[in-house]
Amino acid sequence: MQTVLTSNVNEAAEFIRRGGVVAFPTETVYGLGANVFDEAAVAKIFDAKKRPADNPLIAHVASVDQIAELAKSISPNAHLFINAFFPGPLTVVLPRSERVPLIATAGLDTIGVRMPRYLLANEFLSACGVPVVAPSANLSGRPSPTTWQAVLEDLDRRIDCILQGDPTEIGLESTVVDCTGDVPVLLRQGAVSLAELQSVVPETIEYKQVRYDSPRSPGLKHRHYSPAATVVITDPKFEISDGRSSAFIGIGKAEYPFEFARECASVGEYAHSVFEFFRECDRMGIRTIYCESVPETGIGAALMDRLRRAAEG
Repeated sequence: MQTVLTSNVNEAAEFIRRGGVVAFPTETVYGLGANVFDEAAVAKIFDAKKRPADNPLIAHVASVDQIAELAKSISPNAHLFINAFFPGPLTVVLPRSERVPLIATAGLDTIGVRMPRYLLANEFLSACGVPVVAPSANLSGRPSPTTWQAVLEDLDRRIDCILQGDPTEIGLESTVVDCTGDVPVLLRQGAVSLAELQSVVPETIEYKQVRYDSPRSPGLKHRHYSPAATVVITDPKFEISDGRSSAFIGIGKAEYPFEFARECASVGEYAHSVFEFFRECDRMGIRTIYCESVPETGIGAALMDRLRRAAEG
């Protein structure tokens, strides 16, 4: 199929209304969307991305009122998080409404729900008229896309349309918190930190994954965020024997004559840049990427989570 490129939200939304799949920008990364209630459309997401069927998706809404279409109930803790962080880079996991097909939740009785704050995303979702389920708009296992050009690189002729917007503001996927139990559980790190969640609900804890668990959130089980190159996490004073066919990204200064390097001014800039840096390394044929470790506070925790998962690839 020919992938349509457009900056018109109504043109893009028409594909959703006709059962198609559309990549669209948010403040986190670009997502690949389909009507959450259309099983055939949701199946196209898994096919286009080559995504494992046991990896759940996140539903995106244009307004808080739409959450009632997706969730059987909303707990008091979930209400607190929604009031504090919606719209924004937080996904709240809730009991799934029977209207939501199991293909969208990887067979789970829960559904992750998010309301993006990026204006173009909100306008697009409003034009769709239905909640839109959307993982990141990349081939599974690849670094998440932070530009529409990166989406095209992975999914050209595999999806119906790309809604062209600016490069994403944050560059890492949303924080995910499970609110289906008595105590909220942080499932995936993101721009909303554990400390920020605990400032709203002090009892919130971080999930410790058990081997063979069913993944309760995207990004917990399968190979994620990985470039073709080998990713090596280093401390600021690491040493290497040869900088050829290697690259560096971090806060500190690149001490070696790397083939490619990105020296970031802050942890936020590092997080914003890392996925596109991985992709550029792939374009250059880089074999090894050295990534400087950072303190695991604020978005640094999310960045280190992504780096560790990329290094596992």
